Amino acid sequence: MALVTGASSGIGEATARMLAGRGATVAMAARRTDRLEKLGEEIAGAGGTALPVELDVSDREAAEAAVARTVEELGRLDVLVNNAGVMLLGPMLEAPVEEWQQMVEVNLLGLMYMTKAAVPHLLEAAEGDRGVSDIVNISSVAGRIARRNSGVYNATKFGVGAFSESLRQEVTSRRVRVSLVEPGAVATELTSHNRPEVQEQIKSRFSDMERLEAEDIADAIEYVVTRPPHVAVNEVLVRPTDQEQ
Repeated sequence: MALVTGASSGIGEATARMLAGRGATVAMAARRTDRLEKLGEEIAGAGGTALPVELDVSDREAAEAAVARTVEELGRLDVLVNNAGVMLLGPMLEAPVEEWQQMVEVNLLGLMYMTKAAVPHLLEAAEGDRGVSDIVNISSVAGRIARRNSGVYNATKFGVGAFSESLRQEVTSRRVRVSLVEPGAVATELTSHNRPEVQEQIKSRFSDMERLEAEDIADAIEYVVTRPPHVAVNEVLVRPTDQEQ
């Protein structure tokens, strides 16, 4: 049984589809329930089972409720994929502080809220037949390399990396694997939330690059969560071949 946040598009959607294809029952969480319902119908049509869950991860009570509903309706929780995130770039001196706040609340606090709520259930699941459970946190190459005009986004993703490693040390002996997946440039809706002038800068930067597809990252997640119980893949960095940084 799996729970994927940010499942209404991009990497989250591809991951939900992948997990369902592997036979998992998937709780798909996001704000856009119309998209979740459409994806759920697609998964059901292919013989899978999916549960749409309306969720804003930056709302702590909502995050806790989403985890509780998932466990209540699916019976347990084996895999949590923390994918929900926003990327609002641009010079820090000109940026609205509200953009910073949104990134911290979604990218970092939202991931923490979900993880905090899910860990007790993952610890319990790890004692079952599977012998292990998984937390997969979606970070970014921006969590490794700080770049001009992306400082606060960098800060949130560096934070995801630090949080993941510290948590890993706490729970790995109890058979909960914590993995960090760091995509480079991916062709998703992530950049569309930026101000128009920033979108133009991003478009120019990646104009000559063949970016990754969401399914490429779902493939990496599939590898992580399907390893034998004695194998933990703690970190995966996936860049387009053409991407230098």
